[in-house]
Amino acid sequence: MPDPAPRTRRRTLDAIRQGALRVDAATPASRDRAVDALRALAILGVVLGHWLVTALVARDGGLHTASPLQHMPWLAPVSWVFQTLAVFFLVGGHVATRSHASARARGLTYRQWLHARLARLLRPVTALLLLWTAAAAALLLTGAPWATVHTLLKLALSPLWFLLVFAALTAATPLLTRLSPLWPLAVVLHVDVLRYGLHAGPSWLGWVNLPAGWLVPYTLGAAWTRGELESRRAGWVLLLSGTAATAALVLCAGYPASMVGVPGAAVSNLDPPTLAAVTFGLAQCGLALLLRDRLRRAAARPLAWSAVALVNLSAMTIFLWHQTALMTTTAAALLAGRAPGLHTVPDGPGWVAARLLWLPVFAAVLALYWAVFRSREQGGRRRPARGSVPRGRSRVVRVHRVPADGTAARTLSDRP
Repeated sequence: MPDPAPRTRRRTLDAIRQGALRVDAATPASRDRAVDALRALAILGVVLGHWLVTALVARDGGLHTASPLQHMPWLAPVSWVFQTLAVFFLVGGHVATRSHASARARGLTYRQWLHARLARLLRPVTALLLLWTAAAAALLLTGAPWATVHTLLKLALSPLWFLLVFAALTAATPLLTRLSPLWPLAVVLHVDVLRYGLHAGPSWLGWVNLPAGWLVPYTLGAAWTRGELESRRAGWVLLLSGTAATAALVLCAGYPASMVGVPGAAVSNLDPPTLAAVTFGLAQCGLALLLRDRLRRAAARPLAWSAVALVNLSAMTIFLWHQTALMTTTAAALLAGRAPGLHTVPDGPGWVAARLLWLPVFAAVLALYWAVFRSREQGGRRRPARGSVPRGRSRVVRVHRVPADGTAARTLSDRP
């Protein structure tokens, strides 16, 4: 009796190829696929980075946060690869300023434009808050230690700080379209001089860098929209100057080498952002700009583009639920005993090797959360307005009716 498995695999691969070809064919030729590719890489970089450097150690009847960077500082370069938030803010600033200009040209008010942007951004948050409210209550009622519940809530809800900052910058977009990145960079510089150089100022002063630090790549995105970053020279200037400044700050000024927070460290480059984190972000933005042509060519392939489109359509769902996927896996595996790479102290290469083996499991659990909650990001089952895209059609690509004058029929809907 012939084995049906090869035939099933062929049918599955054919279906994937046909679906990819349909997505590719529906994408307007005018769409800059490099923008979507950069956003997908930024989101996936953050997810993988958290999965690699976040450990929940089972100790004293509870779970406690730890990081391999505490015990193996030589792993700091991992944070250089996977701390990609600056690229997300670069793309966000570019897309938001371009979207606002398009909305004004179409006669939309600021309120209408902002409501549409923030709805896409914040709609998936409700489900996360409801689930973790119920989970925290259930854990406390069943006798879980408060320290463990606090640790889990802090990890699960940590992505919300990013959304709050991003939402604030999005709301301020009309005021930021012409702002030079040098102004927020100067703010970060002066705050760090006061904090670390002069040891002066109130304790809350560092939090000024939270909006100012991420405003730097966001306003770089606005400069991209204005056409000021189209040359490769601009990318090289950002990459080389940002790299040199970051190296000087780490080697000569005592800033941490890790670009993510390390539990127990006296200074965190990310909480709030330091000058080193901002200059490192400039280098990342420069590299992203230099990679645009290669990413466009790669995304021209139907399979690659369909994967990029899928990540973009679910960017907030993936970002919000990736820590929950890690914790779900950790808690479920604890029922069978302490597992290497999950519940053990991250103090050696063996832990790193074991954690790499857990990454596909995290991804599978995240896929389950994605399947359950992706509809929140894509807007539920409301009846579409006349002229809008029917439910089920990708919001990465949008095809409209041909206007009466016969001009181009395709437009696009940018994701936040």
